[in-house]
Amino acid sequence: MNKTTEQDSNHNQLDKMDTLSLLKGINQEDKGVSLAVERVISKIEPLVNAIHSKMAKGGRLFYIGAGTSGRLGIVDASECPPTFGVPHDWVIGIIAGGDSAIRKAVEFAEDDKQQAWKDLQDYQINKLDTVIGIAASGTTPYVIGGLEQCNKHQILTACICCNADSPLSKVSQHSIEVVVGPEFVTGSTRMKAGTAQKLVLNMISTSVMIKLGRVKGNKMVDMQLSNNKLVDRGTIMVAQQTGLDYELAKDLLNECGSVRAAIEKHQNNG
Repeated sequence: MNKTTEQDSNHNQLDKMDTLSLLKGINQEDKGVSLAVERVISKIEPLVNAIHSKMAKGGRLFYIGAGTSGRLGIVDASECPPTFGVPHDWVIGIIAGGDSAIRKAVEFAEDDKQQAWKDLQDYQINKLDTVIGIAASGTTPYVIGGLEQCNKHQILTACICCNADSPLSKVSQHSIEVVVGPEFVTGSTRMKAGTAQKLVLNMISTSVMIKLGRVKGNKMVDMQLSNNKLVDRGTIMVAQQTGLDYELAKDLLNECGSVRAAIEKHQNNG
């Protein structure tokens, strides 16, 4: 397999560049990432629709990955509850090597082809669930093995990778291949590949949550009010929707506990 992610950088003698040249070179490479994602939107659309269909029936969304890819899945999953007010078990990120691998690499964890399925079984995974394997190379045994087992158990599978025609794509029912080309630092897939994966994850989870009714208009009406900044944001939303002044909107928000509930109470009492 010819791995684009491992090809030699378009830039050479990085160690001899001044700071400005390094920054401009990285930025030059980054500019192509969103265009690469744009080319695969037609592949993302049916996946979002399939996930929505299953989650509307009570299914969950799982991300599995190793290293940077695993961390990106965990970041996306962990941001769904505060952003959309959903339970923590709706979107779940799993990383090879367990939670300790979030901060520190666990040697050879990604090479165990059996472990991902064991990790998924800890969550009583079932046919209503969806599993997305994230691997820049598309060759990570942990991820490939996990999706192979999911397929055997009739669980919807997908992948996000950055090489064409990868082994991971071959075991995925929905394959999202974002080919971003060689990295600025040869093989450092935490850079362009990681950015591409984050963009796709944003698209998937945000679109699914909107389709599940967790956004009203363009507002995060179900967000958790976990700090003063978010309380202020929520108060402004309530004020805009109800016509109340700031302090009355804040009182209503604090009473109801969410932007959605505050707006609905005001409308019902109107």
